[in-house]
Amino acid sequence: MSNETEAKAGLEGVAAAARQAPGRGLPPVHLWNPAHCGEIDIVIRRDGVWIHEGTPIGREPLVRLFSTVLRKDPDGFHLVTPVEKMRITVEDAPFVAVRVDRVGEALRFLTNVGDEVEAGPDNAIRVEANPLTGEPRPYLHVRRGLEARINRPVFYELVEMAQERQTPEGPRLGVWSNGAWFPVAPARAHLT
Repeated sequence: MSNETEAKAGLEGVAAAARQAPGRGLPPVHLWNPAHCGEIDIVIRRDGVWIHEGTPIGREPLVRLFSTVLRKDPDGFHLVTPVEKMRITVEDAPFVAVRVDRVGEALRFLTNVGDEVEAGPDNAIRVEANPLTGEPRPYLHVRRGLEARINRPVFYELVEMAQERQTPEGPRLGVWSNGAWFPVAPARAHLT
């Protein structure tokens, strides 16, 4: 079987397995332990676009379907079915948070693949600094070790919602969601 035929068969198998999830529910990929079948030429770019063999996957429902069988293991990211496990490449985080809304005491995020996630103790917001530029790189935990990079406009919304709080690192701006406080930036007085 050629590599192209194997890749096509692998994509069809992944799609078929993902369709088994009822409604928008997620398949129990964390319970599946299939044999590793190699790599598939899928790259999730930093901007959230899924690329297969150098071409963007233009069908949004297919990307959403594949996102439901994505799993992060110690050796990388994989598309997982009950019978096969194929490694893919993820340039940064597999998802992008494209919207945030304050809903009562919670911050509810929407990802580029349609997941709705409320930040809180189980779904933390974290901000790293780019080691070269110092720019903030914010992330939201989505599920089972998978994160969404918070896009720039959404991050600016978080900073606007933030309140100052004294921390061991000094004054920080942060947001509350579901009883948890998440630092997002140094206090305004320290921003230059």
